[in-house]
Amino acid sequence: MHRPQPDDANTTRMTATSAAHPTHPDFSVLFICMGNICRSPTAHGVFRERVRRAGLDHCIHVDSAGTHNYHPGEAPDRRSQRAAAMRGYDLSDLRARQICDDDFDRHHLLLAMDWDNLALAEERCPSGHRRKLRRLTEFCRRHEAIVVPDPYYGGDAGFMHVLDLIEDACDGLLAHVQQLLPSTHASRADGSANGALQ
Repeated sequence: MHRPQPDDANTTRMTATSAAHPTHPDFSVLFICMGNICRSPTAHGVFRERVRRAGLDHCIHVDSAGTHNYHPGEAPDRRSQRAAAMRGYDLSDLRARQICDDDFDRHHLLLAMDWDNLALAEERCPSGHRRKLRRLTEFCRRHEAIVVPDPYYGGDAGFMHVLDLIEDACDGLLAHVQQLLPSTHASRADGSANGALQ
C-alpha cells in the first residue's frame, strides 16, 4: 500500500498525461493500480510506446488512474521512472489521478494490477460496464503471473520484475486490441507492429 494523503473531493483531477491523444479513439485502455504512481503509470508508458511503434497512436488512447487519491498530480515514483528509462520508456509526463465515474464510460478496457484494485474498481463500476474490467496479467504470454505485485516498499529488483510482467502483458494486450480494431487500422499496422515488438 502507498502512504495515504487526505482525499479531498474538491481536488482538481489531473490528467494522467500531458501528451495529445485521439479525440475519438477507436479503442481506449485504462490501467489501474492503487495510487497511480508505480504500476499503472508503468503500464501506461509501456503500452503507449507499444501503440506508437505499431503506428496505432492515432486510434488507440492510453490512460491510467488509481483507486485511491493518495498522490493527486504527482509524477510517477522515481524508481518506476528509473526502471522504465533503462528500457527506453519515458514516464515523466504522467501525473497521478484517481479513477472517476467517466472512466467507465470512456474506456473500452479497464485493467487492474491485482485482485484488490479490481474489486475496488468493480465496486464503483456501473453494472453495464463490468465486462470491461479485467486484470492486466490475463494478457501475459510468457509469465504465469496472477497479479502485478506492488513494488512500493521493496527494492529496485521489484520494480524491474513489475516491468517484466507489464512488458509481457502489453505485448499480449496489443495483439488483442488489434483484433478488435477496424480492419483498416489493424492491417495497416501489422507490418510495423510485428517488426517493432520482437
